[in-house]
Amino acid sequence: MSSIELTPSQKRILSALVNLHRQAEDAIKGEDIAGEVDRNPGTIRNQMQSLKALQLVEGVPGPKGGYKPTASAYRALEIEQMDQPADVTLTCNGEGIEEANVVGIDLTSVHHPELCRAEISVQGSVRDFHEGDSIVVGPTPLSQLIIEGTMEGKDDTNDILILTIDDMRAPAKGQAAH
Repeated sequence: MSSIELTPSQKRILSALVNLHRQAEDAIKGEDIAGEVDRNPGTIRNQMQSLKALQLVEGVPGPKGGYKPTASAYRALEIEQMDQPADVTLTCNGEGIEEANVVGIDLTSVHHPELCRAEISVQGSVRDFHEGDSIVVGPTPLSQLIIEGTMEGKDDTNDILILTIDDMRAPAKGQAAH
């Protein structure tokens, strides 16, 4: 899987789009993204052309139209986060797990929220995690995303936890995560 190099500006615009889309579950207008990242709509339109060329964004025509992130957009944002492993907290059944650090989150089926799964790559051992455990991951450094899920399985060889996502949220505009 090749990493897509995004400029800081593209990254901000893409994560704004992903957050707005997660809340609205509909195409997002350029003006809304512009408001979110404090840029003018013309700049956003230009950036969207390059993000479309990278196949991270699809344009939706018509009066209800706008932009939607593609599955690759989620991957691109998560790949970006792995360049500098940040401290993403991981809790299991309500207890913080100090010895495991989240290094990657792969949302495997973003287009089917009802079967949404996440593969959480962990630095450290996954042997203390068990099927049915309640897991909370996040907030992530870039989008402040928090994922709550139930552990469905694990891949001990690659230190990956497989979760069924029960809830996924990012802070609303103007609210920083505490």
